[in-house]
Amino acid sequence: MSEAWGWYVLILTILSMLACFWLIAYSNRQRNSPEEIAESESHVWDEDVRELNNPLPMWWLWLFIGTLIWAAGYLIYYPGLLAFDGVGGWSQEKQYEEEMAAAEARFAPIFERYASMPVEELVADEQAMGIGRSLFGNYCAQCHGSTAQGAPGFPNLTDDEWLWGGEPAQIEQSILQGRSGIMPALGPSLGGDEQVAAMVDYVQSLQDGQDTASPAHSKYMMLCIACHGPEGKGNPVLGAPNLANDQWLYGSSDDVITRTLMQGRNGVMPAHKDLLGTDRAHILAAYVYSLSQ
Repeated sequence: MSEAWGWYVLILTILSMLACFWLIAYSNRQRNSPEEIAESESHVWDEDVRELNNPLPMWWLWLFIGTLIWAAGYLIYYPGLLAFDGVGGWSQEKQYEEEMAAAEARFAPIFERYASMPVEELVADEQAMGIGRSLFGNYCAQCHGSTAQGAPGFPNLTDDEWLWGGEPAQIEQSILQGRSGIMPALGPSLGGDEQVAAMVDYVQSLQDGQDTASPAHSKYMMLCIACHGPEGKGNPVLGAPNLANDQWLYGSSDDVITRTLMQGRNGVMPAHKDLLGTDRAHILAAYVYSLSQ
């Protein structure tokens, strides 16, 4: 926010609080002259309901004043006026850093103890799996789901199908470094709608074995073999999925596969190294590994 907006908020807030003080004082003043009393009691509703010159109860009045005093003290101590940082030196960044430092001092020894343990041992450690489950819920469930069974475009982590490999080291690398899976758009290379439809049929039939008589076979061997292999079984080095089984990341319908061929896909698994650190990532990798065992 610009400095001008900061001063605008500061001035407007102070003027509003002063106006509230004035309104309370003015509304509660005693009307002593006959003219003032007559004027204040001249409003009549329904023929017999008359406004009287009764001031607010003192406890109610002091409640209003106390609220305004508390608000003024709050805005002096905290940076609520934007152009004034407050005398308390508080900021949300500072509080966040203090809380993170306190959490690090408390939990770092636990993570360090597990850092040297192999993943296979961590899987058998109940406390480590409890920590891993919490980490998964905080950092992974948004994409892979609370049960880790994924969604269209987000892999299922509970089966034995892994785009980049399911060994502990491969999972840990995925968490730390992230992954980028790119499927280029092949529409122009395939040709017209008939050629695209033929490739859709060919890809869907790969789980039953290659159909070398298919008109799309030669196109597959030209455009797809480099990533998915001659039999369509994929390549974990490239993150290319296995097309010869019934596990489909985006779906196996004609429309979905057609869209994949025509428009391509760009799947991104963000890197969590800076967010988690290596010790936490090690425990999380063990938990993810355990889901498919």
